[in-house]
Amino acid sequence: QVQLEESGGGLVRPGGSLRLSCAPSGTTSSMTAIAWYRQAPGKQRELVAVAPRLGTISYAGFARGRSTISRDSAKNTGYLQMNNVGVEDTAVYYCNAELREGGAYRMYWGQGIQVTVSS
Repeated sequence: QVQLEESGGGLVRPGGSLRLSCAPSGTTSSMTAIAWYRQAPGKQRELVAVAPRLGTISYAGFARGRSTISRDSAKNTGYLQMNNVGVEDTAVYYCNAELREGGAYRMYWGQGIQVTVSS
């Protein structure tokens, strides 16, 4: 079973930073694109940032200017860095990654990881 393993969540102090990681397991397939979503209690899931295989990296308005989405090809791992977090950033964060399987591409979702911003 192919899975996306997320890490780096937990408690973050207001004004601090979060750094989430997303790495596939159960496969040797390469990550070719990544996006991060989040869902706060009682709200719909929303896009945070996306780094497509081809095209321009984009950020949601609330993330733009303080966030960085990236991939490390050597480690086959994707990341989300977000600085100056506030209580409103509390949510379950989901990694959505494209993996290259031979000549085909498949999308996978992480299980979600809790980020709680609190003093």
